[in-house]
Amino acid sequence: MLMILFLTTLAQADDQTFRAPSYFTPVFLALLVGGAFIWLVAAVLGFSRARVFGSSTRWFALSTACLIVYHLQLLVLGFGVAQRDNNFVLGIGAFFNLFVALGGVCAIIGFVRLTDPRP
Repeated sequence: MLMILFLTTLAQADDQTFRAPSYFTPVFLALLVGGAFIWLVAAVLGFSRARVFGSSTRWFALSTACLIVYHLQLLVLGFGVAQRDNNFVLGIGAFFNLFVALGGVCAIIGFVRLTDPRP
């Protein structure tokens, strides 16, 4: 529902004048790039330690990889907004939370496998 409200507001942006605060762009980009980098480090550490700690670690690493793709998808969505291509934005926006949901499923599977004793 929130996504529909956001996209509706985005579609009406040509009719209204809005001035973003001066700090918005640098803070947004720093958090986006920083978050993607931190998730990348988590994915590398997870996959490198999966052999030692078992399959649950592999599922957590897959979860972090899904969140990296989510960050990339947010970048692509921003590119579509900058190009003012509503079809592109709506096409990407329809699947916007897909990788967050997949990451959640991978984390749940990781927690389930974490409680199973190793043979």
